[in-house]
Amino acid sequence: MPAPEISFDADIKPLFREKDRDSMRRAFDLWSYADVQTHAAAIAERLKNGSMPCDGAWPQDRLELFERWVEQGKPE
Repeated sequence: MPAPEISFDADIKPLFREKDRDSMRRAFDLWSYADVQTHAAAIAERLKNGSMPCDGAWPQDRLELFERWVEQGKPE
């Protein structure tokens, strides 16, 4: 059975806290589907290497959820 489709509003946007959004705002808006879709590869890279968020790396399950969203074509 295929995994359920991940949506930006329901699954991805809530992963980013207000402080994450504020710290990245000069580059792009983590609560904007268009911005996260555009910068998904760079965001994924920073999440993987632990440089984002700035106060500590995400747990593996959050990282995998973001990666699955990208693999599914970044559905809105």
